[in-house]
Amino acid sequence: MTATLPEGRYPVSTTRRALGGRTKNILLVGVLLVGLAVAYLGYLRFAVQDVEGKALSFDLVDDSTISIGFSVTRADPSNDVVCIVRARSRDGSETGRREVLIPASSTQEVEVTSVVRTSKPPAMGDVYGCSTNVPDYLRAG
Repeated sequence: MTATLPEGRYPVSTTRRALGGRTKNILLVGVLLVGLAVAYLGYLRFAVQDVEGKALSFDLVDDSTISIGFSVTRADPSNDVVCIVRARSRDGSETGRREVLIPASSTQEVEVTSVVRTSKPPAMGDVYGCSTNVPDYLRAG
């Protein structure tokens, strides 16, 4: 007795051709180039800053007010920018926040002081961040 299967009843077995060494190398180089391109675009998008804010000082005025001094450095001083400054309590929680419009100027770096009202006694003040995307409600009408 022979163990041959009836023809046409079962699918014909096909074997896949393995990728050659050259094809694998081309695919590897392609994947590496795409990865480098994505990394470079991410660097351009997130690492290059148009504006930077840095806290310089803070003064505790009373139990519900703090004065925060900070510097703003921008690549193009002819642009308005907005910075968010905040007050924090002893436990680290944010107790007050304020958006500050920094109008265009002739110098790249300016120093600004802003007063922030707080919901709890403040312990420190800092700059949360700055942006060139100034909301319309902060601009003079």
